Amino acid sequence: MIIDFHVHVLPPSEEQAFIGTQFHRNINAPKGRQSPTTIENVLKAAEIGGVDVTVISNPIHNLRDMDRPQQLARCQRQNRYNAECQAKYNNIVGMASTVPYGGDEFLKEFERAIKVDGLKGAWIMSSLQGQYPDDDAAMPFFALAQELDVPVVIHPPSVGFGEERMRDYRLASSVGRPMDGALAIARLIVRGVFEKFPKLKLVGTHLGGGICEMIGRMNYAYRLQEEAFFLGSYEPMLIKHEPLHYLKMMYLESTCYHPPAAKCAFETVGADHFIFGTDSPPLFVLKKEGVDLINKMGLSAEDKNKVYYENAKKLLKL
Repeated sequence: MIIDFHVHVLPPSEEQAFIGTQFHRNINAPKGRQSPTTIENVLKAAEIGGVDVTVISNPIHNLRDMDRPQQLARCQRQNRYNAECQAKYNNIVGMASTVPYGGDEFLKEFERAIKVDGLKGAWIMSSLQGQYPDDDAAMPFFALAQELDVPVVIHPPSVGFGEERMRDYRLASSVGRPMDGALAIARLIVRGVFEKFPKLKLVGTHLGGGICEMIGRMNYAYRLQEEAFFLGSYEPMLIKHEPLHYLKMMYLESTCYHPPAAKCAFETVGADHFIFGTDSPPLFVLKKEGVDLINKMGLSAEDKNKVYYENAKKLLKL
C-alpha cells in the first residue's frame, strides 16, 4: 500500500487565480493556462504512480496578497472543497488550510474543519507576510492542534525571503522554498515550541528543507554557549536539549527527487518518522519519480512499508 502525503488541489472556483499572485507577476509567469491542480489530475496521477490513498492539501500561496478577512474566507473555501472530495472519493483524505497566527476566527475554522468536516490535520506556511510559526500569536494554534491530536504540516510559501535574487531560473521554487521551510523549523526548535507542546505532531515537507544537513551546526551553536560568544547571543535559553533532540520529534516528508538527500533525512529522524510524498500534481512526471525515490534508498521491506504507508496511516488515524 502507498499513501501519498503531499498533493495539492484547488477548488474549481480558485483555478483562475492559480498564477495570478504578485509572486507570479514578479516572475512573469504566463497567463491564461488552465491550472493543473484539479481533483481529476490528482486521481490520474495516483493511477500513474500506483498510489492507493492521496492526501490532498493546499498551502494557498496567494494568501500573501490578502488581508486577514480575505485569508480566512480563502481557507474556508479550501477546507470545504477538501472535505467534499474526501466524502466523494474513498481514496482521498483531506487536510485543512489555516493561518496559525490569524486569531480566534482561524482557530474556530480549524476546529470546525477537523470536528465537523472530518479533515485530518492542518497545513500552514513556513512564513506569511513576514510572520513565522514560532511567533507568540501562533501558540494558541499549536495548543489546539495538540489538543485535537492532529498533525500540523509546514509547507513553504511561494517564496519567503530573498525574492529579488530568486526570480530567475525557478530558484524561488527549487531553492527559496526549502530554505524558508528550514528556517521555520529551526526557529520552532530554538524558540522552545516542542518544550511547550511535547505531544505536537509536526511534519516538515521537502525533507524539512535541508534542516538535516544543518542540524549539526545548530547543535554546536547550542552546545558551545559562551565559547562562541562572537556568533551572537543564545538568549533567552528556551530548550533543554540539543536541537537534534527536537528535530527527531518531528516527521519529515520525502519530496526531494535526490535519493542521498532523502537517505540523510531518513537516517536523521528514523524509519518511524519519515513519510512518503510527491508534491505532485501539478507535474505528472514527478509522481512516478517520487514513488521510485523510496525504492532507490535501499530500505528494508519493513522500513519501506513504514515510509510508504504505516507512518501516514498512524499519523492520520486512517
